[in-house]
Amino acid sequence: MRPRDVLLATLIAAIWGFNFVVIEVGLDSFPPLLFAALRFVAAAVPAVFFLRRPRVPVRWLWLVGLPLGVGQFGLLFLGMRMGMPAGLSSLVLQTQALFTIVFAGLLLRERLGRRQAAGMLVAFGGVALIGLDFGQGGPLPAFVLCVVGASMWGLANVAMRRMNQTAAEPVDALAFMVWMSLVPPLPLLALSLVFEGPAAGLRALTHLTLTGVGSLAYIAYLSTLVGFGLWGWLMRRYEAGTVAMYSLLVPPFGIVSAMLVLGERVGAVRWLAAVLVIGGVAAGSVRRSRPAPPPPAEHRPDGDRLSRVARV
Repeated sequence: MRPRDVLLATLIAAIWGFNFVVIEVGLDSFPPLLFAALRFVAAAVPAVFFLRRPRVPVRWLWLVGLPLGVGQFGLLFLGMRMGMPAGLSSLVLQTQALFTIVFAGLLLRERLGRRQAAGMLVAFGGVALIGLDFGQGGPLPAFVLCVVGASMWGLANVAMRRMNQTAAEPVDALAFMVWMSLVPPLPLLALSLVFEGPAAGLRALTHLTLTGVGSLAYIAYLSTLVGFGLWGWLMRRYEAGTVAMYSLLVPPFGIVSAMLVLGERVGAVRWLAAVLVIGGVAAGSVRRSRPAPPPPAEHRPDGDRLSRVARV
């Protein structure tokens, strides 16, 4: 990648890492399920009038939107509201790459290599270490919700992979993200009415604060539209594996920003777990490129000479 694009990929990772701090701040102003619903409404409503709907069947909007919007973000916001720290949430959520491998094997019959299996064991070992450490002083259900949210992200990734495999033309990532954002609001609003109650939502909407509005604007526009728009642009210029590796910078940015802004403390056990998770995800996500087979003898410049030697 060109140095300018390396800086751009790093900037996106920083935006997404700091996003967890912003979510933590925004949850002080909104109930979690309502906050997640408003995120998608804000991301979709202005942009949907300027971006043409991707030429994919409508079912893919639902097959991605439900696990990604309702599953991942709904459970993540709930887990963070219940006490899951922002820095650890950014780390645990990166296990989506490993869940993607698992679901791709089960649903798309993609083979699991030894390198991927080893990476999964290391990364999930780190997640287990986080669970043991966090469970001693924090609410374990909050940690479980974040892990399940990561698995929902993995399921959405497999749906997007299948969609791209069957699409007649390359799917614009930003346009798809915007139109997909029309799917989660209604289910999330319904869940918010049932579990959070209309009074909580009405109180949040009638007592808006500058902090709450700023948090919503950050996660809807900067993190979603700008982040995914630039990410899709990089994906079109470079190999997906090259760009995807920069997502491993999200947890370090998330952990450090949570320490600086929110005062979160990260002990030695959690740093060790972070190394295991990031290292395992890196090992499991990267595929070694196989060298191209040598051309047949008749296509090599010295092919005739070698064939004559072979006949002698």
